[in-house]
Amino acid sequence: MKEQLNKMSKILFSASVIGWIIIGVLLFNVVNVDASNSEDANIYKKLKLFSEALFNVRQNYVEELDVDDLIDSAIKGMLDEVDPHTTYFTPDEFDKFSTDTKGEFGGLGISIDKKGEYITVVAPIEGTPAYRLGIMAGDKISKVDGESVVGVSTDESISKMRGEPGTEVTISIIRPGVEEELDFEITREIIKIHSIPYSFKLDNGIGYMRIRQFNANTTSDMREKLDELEEEGIKGLVIDLRFNPGGLLREAINTVNEFIGKGKLVVFTKGRAPQTNMEYLTRYNRIRDDYPVIVLINSGSASASEIFAGSLQDWDRGLVVGQTSFGKGSVQRLFPLSDGNGIKITTAKYYIKSGRCIHKDLNDKLMKDERVKNGEISKEEIEEMKEEADIKNHENIYYTNKGRKVYGGGGITPDIEIKQSLLTDLGVDLRRKNVFFNYSVDYLLDHEDKIALDYLASEKDIKNLLKFAEGEEIEFEQVEADSIYDWLQNELTSNVIGRKFGEVERYKVILREDTQLQETLDIFEKYPTLEEMYKYAEETAQKKEEKIEDNE
Repeated sequence: MKEQLNKMSKILFSASVIGWIIIGVLLFNVVNVDASNSEDANIYKKLKLFSEALFNVRQNYVEELDVDDLIDSAIKGMLDEVDPHTTYFTPDEFDKFSTDTKGEFGGLGISIDKKGEYITVVAPIEGTPAYRLGIMAGDKISKVDGESVVGVSTDESISKMRGEPGTEVTISIIRPGVEEELDFEITREIIKIHSIPYSFKLDNGIGYMRIRQFNANTTSDMREKLDELEEEGIKGLVIDLRFNPGGLLREAINTVNEFIGKGKLVVFTKGRAPQTNMEYLTRYNRIRDDYPVIVLINSGSASASEIFAGSLQDWDRGLVVGQTSFGKGSVQRLFPLSDGNGIKITTAKYYIKSGRCIHKDLNDKLMKDERVKNGEISKEEIEEMKEEADIKNHENIYYTNKGRKVYGGGGITPDIEIKQSLLTDLGVDLRRKNVFFNYSVDYLLDHEDKIALDYLASEKDIKNLLKFAEGEEIEFEQVEADSIYDWLQNELTSNVIGRKFGEVERYKVILREDTQLQETLDIFEKYPTLEEMYKYAEETAQKKEEKIEDNE
């Protein structure tokens, strides 16, 4: 019966939210629209149809119905036909939405979005429980404490995952390419978002800065940390925006300002209503141009992080490397409704200086695709759709301030593609069961006096770690363990160092096995200026195009 009601609510929905307009129309005596005004006449007919349907269902359905719930469902059904980001809030949901944006909570440490029927991880947040256990971008959350959240609203799913700090929750994950469902037992923590958790000079003289999210303090934090790095005499800078889900638009603009100066167009919005068309320019007389900048992005880089990366690319102030970004470039505005209800509506899209639209329409298409919702489309088909979209992106050519060729169509396409290496099944299991963390606790108790910053896990340490893993019921072949020996060594080393010397030192060790970063640093070594980097990027792109043509 619930399915019948859901079907019925979707049929009724198209006119429900406008139902209040009927009353307004009657009150203002403008019901008698001219039949020649076809659009207005059709709206009135549909409103009338909705009223008739609602009346008949209420009067004649076999069981008594809650009309309020029915209308709420109808409104939500209508918005499902718009885009995944346009959302209706009941009074309770609206109040919770406002509360959840205040910053501190007991949670897991993941940025999520709804794709089809699944709550999907956009990015894990470094240093949080989810990140430490190996939750990955693209993971689909199927259950929370054994209860299915497939088809459940984002807000309801979040409420199930959040709770008192120190309490445990088990989430079940469907991971692309992994047959069985993965269970992660996670202890909730207070999630505090530090915009720039890591900033330091690497041994090769290159500065490294990780921007996790663009919040109210990002610009001031960046200025402080850039001053420190410049005092140390850096010869280049990596700005790491991987898994950065975005944040405040103004902060993205102001951080771009640090590198391009005052009065430069960073981003503009375009929508159907004239008031949604706006331009955003840099405001401060600040510019740092003494060293080359490389911006590192991936598929988890979204929204404000895409504006930052694309803007430095458009103004020829930074080389963008990594993988094509997520493509979240739509603007939502919150409209309060009567009786405490609210509605979040997509009103415009973001465009950067070159004219490229950041928003990737394919994301919205996949979120709404019934085949995706019902699990009727394979991972291979989805990947094929993404590849086709990327090929089409290369048909949309734009130009930077100095005439370099860049590509539009959704997301930011890097100047140089650098892929991230993936974890093996053993690596996934070791992180999921928190083996490195748990083993390092006991290890440090026995060896703390011997651990210095130059500590490196020995072959014996690795063997003992794997024995410990077997005790945690992790099954593996020795050949697989041997194939990832360097990674195992680095993970154990970083956990031990981190427990004794803190998170920053742990992170420095992690970066040693970060293939994307290491390839990025190689670019600095081979091409010390931006001009040389751009020339190398152009040559690389040309070779790629020639290879594609040969395959055709």
